[in-house]
Amino acid sequence: MAGFDSSAASPTGLSVPVSAVARTLQERAHRVIPGGAHTYAKGDDQYPQIAPPFLERGSGCRVWDLDGNTYIEYGMGLRAVTLGHAHPGVDAAAAREMGRGQNFTRPSSLEVRAADALLQMVPAAEMVKFAKNGSDVTTAAVKLARAFTQRARVAICRDQPFFSTDDWFIGSTSVPAGIPRTVRDLTVTFPYNDLAALRALFDAHRGEIACVVMEAETTVAPLPGYLMGVQSLCREQGALFVLDEMITGFRFSSGGAQQLHGLTPDLSTFGKGIANGFAVAALVGRREVMDRGGLRHDGERVFLLSNTHGAESCGLGAALATMQIYCDELVIETLARQGTRLRTGVDDAARAAGLAGHVQLLGHPANLVFTTRDADGAPSQ
Repeated sequence: MAGFDSSAASPTGLSVPVSAVARTLQERAHRVIPGGAHTYAKGDDQYPQIAPPFLERGSGCRVWDLDGNTYIEYGMGLRAVTLGHAHPGVDAAAAREMGRGQNFTRPSSLEVRAADALLQMVPAAEMVKFAKNGSDVTTAAVKLARAFTQRARVAICRDQPFFSTDDWFIGSTSVPAGIPRTVRDLTVTFPYNDLAALRALFDAHRGEIACVVMEAETTVAPLPGYLMGVQSLCREQGALFVLDEMITGFRFSSGGAQQLHGLTPDLSTFGKGIANGFAVAALVGRREVMDRGGLRHDGERVFLLSNTHGAESCGLGAALATMQIYCDELVIETLARQGTRLRTGVDDAARAAGLAGHVQLLGHPANLVFTTRDADGAPSQ
């Protein structure tokens, strides 16, 4: 095909048409953007060579690349888009707020309405603070926990992939460059589904752990009683239970995994699907803790969250519309139904191709993750 690069071929020899224009822009991106993308999870190292270098627009579940090729976007904006791209109701709400002006020098009533709406969705939460990304609200939860407990250490589940771009988390990963050892040492880790291991961690750092940060589940479901056991252990040990609901919130249940599992975390963090791809994240929690980030208490002030764009109007307008759609329509049920259908289809196709056990979908049906294994059954991409 004239003007297309056929060198990016799959192992089967199938060529995917990627134009010279797209390849040139890809090289240009790496010259002006570290990693070639502003979000690492969208980078070239995360996808096969045959993946389209750029996606230009989307509608519903479909997206188009620079060359006009159409795809079904399985990941849907890193799981942030649950209602489909360019949802007319959400976009109209955002546009309506844009037409009323952005970023005033005092709060708008929209901030209160959006807060009330989210607290109605998450019954265990009593107060909320909005921001623009998940890293900020999760780091705010850690800061608040440290202030509330007067402890420094943070315990995180090491089997779960990501909590924040900030030092307290990245220092515990395989890419800790630039983070001082003293900061890294304040974060300790525990395995998922092993309550005894978490108890041993508390015993090893008695009176030092400010909070436990974890997701309710990723690709592995919790053992019976495990999550409630973590919550009880935190309360017994005087640490706060911080639940990361970035993915589970607005996918597993409209009230998050905490609603699904009957949990009442001290603090929890939401984002991604809360505004159907618009930049809105939230820290929610019980009043006694959240109030420490406010003005009406006699304790030492906590500089909790303060973003110039934290309560930006079009994002909150989109969030209000998204939450209303969740109340009016069977979003959660549709996600689960489609995921179950997809898993069944992939399993059937893998068996038919003699690849059962080598190509699989793992996790909750509303958030399935593809995995591939080599001839020996070891994970391999």
